[in-house]
Order: sequence, then structure tokens, then C-alpha cells
Amino acid sequence: MRAEETDVEDILQLQCEAFMVEATLYNDNNIQPLRQTIDELKLDLCKQTVLKGIVEGIIAGSVRAYVSGDTCYIGRLVVHPHFQNRGIGTRLLNEVEQIFIGCMRYELFTGHKSEKNLYLYNKNGYKIFKSQVINENLTMMYLEKTSNDM
Repeated sequence: MRAEETDVEDILQLQCEAFMVEATLYNDNNIQPLRQTIDELKLDLCKQTVLKGIVEGIIAGSVRAYVSGDTCYIGRLVVHPHFQNRGIGTRLLNEVEQIFIGCMRYELFTGHKSEKNLYLYNKNGYKIFKSQVINENLTMMYLEKTSNDM
């Protein structure tokens, strides 16, 4: 379901917990998702579609998306570590695709060492279309899924 302003603190806390795994993986505790403020997340809530997944009464997952041109850009897909491998990430991705069903393509990105993310995205039809070296520890992998792949 769509997130509301009252969910911002919980989503930010979830984001920090989920991205700590990424920070450890890349040996970088200064990644943007860990630095995001409540005010910045409130702005995201106004400018993007922010969804939440509720399990056992708590926000167990979240994702953000927006459209530019014919592309839906998906970001900050997070699932609480205790609720992973239960299909929450897939459901959030599917919901974004349904909300933005008129888009010709869907794009997201993750780091090259993020094997779980790459597996999830590939399993859901996303294919790598470019990579970008950020630094010696991180290569960003950009994935897309076109309306023809659906």
C-alpha cells in the first residue's frame, strides 16, 4: 500500500537497517541511504510513489518509484533483514509495475557485490544494460525491464 507521512520515521529506520548490509558489503558507511534525513524522505513522499509492505503489523518493506518520459525509475527497494526471502521484495516490485503499467521500461540499479539484489531483479525479469565504476570498491549495475519483457 502507499506510504503516508506518518510512516516516514519507520521507513527511514527500515532503510537504515537494510542498507547497513550494503554498507558493510562495500565497506562504506557513508552511502546516501544511510545519510538521508526525515525531511528528505518527506520530500520523496511528495515527489515519488512510495509503497510499504506490512507484515505482522510493522513496515517490513518499502520501495520508491517515479516516471520520467516513458521510464519508471525504481529505487530504495528495502526489506527488513528478518523478513527477507518471503516474497516481499517481489511483491513490491510487481506493485510498482502495476501502478505504472503504461511505462515502456522500468529501470533500477544496485552494486555489483549485491548478489541477493541482482538475483531478485533477474528473477523478476530485469537485465543488466550498463555498468558504471564508482570507485575501486563499487561498480553500479543498471538493470531494466521493458514492456516487451512483461
